[in-house]
Amino acid sequence: MEIHLKRKNKAFHYEATTPANITVNIDANTEIGGEGKGARPMELVLMGLGGCASIDLAMILKKQKQDLTDYEVQISATRNDNVAKNFNSIHLHFLVWGNIAAPQLEKAIELTVTKYCSVILSLSNEINITTSYDIK
Repeated sequence: MEIHLKRKNKAFHYEATTPANITVNIDANTEIGGEGKGARPMELVLMGLGGCASIDLAMILKKQKQDLTDYEVQISATRNDNVAKNFNSIHLHFLVWGNIAAPQLEKAIELTVTKYCSVILSLSNEINITTSYDIK
């Protein structure tokens, strides 16, 4: 996997391009000179985590023959008060619509965060990752 990152201006605006030629704009916080022209890198980490967990959860529920009709995940995080301001904790709240049995959903979430989501598994073990859910 390769990503190409190109500087777009003399501030902190960058454009990342995937091998499929999909582009994502990246920028810094306005407090340090960013111009609001893209997502911040730590926001992208959470987006990637949410996307990865969502794909894995949907695949597991499909294998369990659960009737998933719609889905959302709300992701919140806290950051350490150090120079890097790395993540201290991340919480994923899964909202699922359909005829979903709670025990199957709980098992699917557990498998997602402990075995299948490559983004979660790539993060530091020092980050406290928690989950919750609502079936609609």
